[in-house]
Amino acid sequence: MKRRDFLKATAVGALGVNLLPLTYPNKLKAEDPFPQVVWVENGEPEQLLEAALRELGGMNQFVSKGDVVVVKPNIGWAKKPEFAANTNPDLVGAIVKECYTAGAKEVKVFDNTCNAWNRCYQYSGIEAAARQYGGKVTQTYNHRYKNIRINGEAIKEWSLYQDYLEADKIINVPIAKHHSLDRVTLGLKNLMGVMGGNRGSLHSNFGQKLADINMKLLPTLTIIDAYRILVANGPTGGNLADVREKKTLVASTCTVSADVTALKLFGHKMEQVQHIRIATERGMNKFDLNNLQVKTIRLAS
Repeated sequence: MKRRDFLKATAVGALGVNLLPLTYPNKLKAEDPFPQVVWVENGEPEQLLEAALRELGGMNQFVSKGDVVVVKPNIGWAKKPEFAANTNPDLVGAIVKECYTAGAKEVKVFDNTCNAWNRCYQYSGIEAAARQYGGKVTQTYNHRYKNIRINGEAIKEWSLYQDYLEADKIINVPIAKHHSLDRVTLGLKNLMGVMGGNRGSLHSNFGQKLADINMKLLPTLTIIDAYRILVANGPTGGNLADVREKKTLVASTCTVSADVTALKLFGHKMEQVQHIRIATERGMNKFDLNNLQVKTIRLAS
């Protein structure tokens, strides 16, 4: 059942809707020829995406004709792309384009920003890039957050954005960057951008709470932007000395597997990042992390 059909069937407008745990759509079978994770480097954002999707069987593996798709980048900060605080706008635009090419009915792009939303959308370049290819770019509206029963170990209920919950397909597009709270922010952490309420309260017992929330938010596909990465003073950044140009992209149908693979960018191990470690302890990884099949591609200069 699609997310939006389930929500209609259970009266989404009421507070306290009890969502079934989401599962990974388009789960690949063991005999399928596609890698579990793709690592592509040495290219521009559009080239990196094209190469990754080719290895994963194309966007049609994930987006079907008539789908309403949410593309969820990090647009949290009023910073220009060169500061690596937000997802690369060229990558976001290219993903929107690919979704429509695959037959999407509508592609929505939004984030619950930390700075003023209009400044974040403009300075990041994401609003312009997504709209260029027909993306529906909007702020998040307070009335569209709905209280959802989480029934997690640390969180029992939280408000989540209705447009995310109702979408047929979700493409999670974080930027890889340092985070002062738990070393890095990648795919799991990026999904805090569809949460309402007092997100600052998550900072205590952070790993448990983030794992709780993500049990309700598993996306169809996670594409980690590592064209530029922020290696210090995250998540806000602001100093070009903290930015490294990697020209890399990591993609997987499993958010946890993508995050674990992307830790290589920073020289971290999974055990060092609390929220990723706890996610694996909860069994949120779709693939065996000890035998992860990663296809590495280096594009020609």
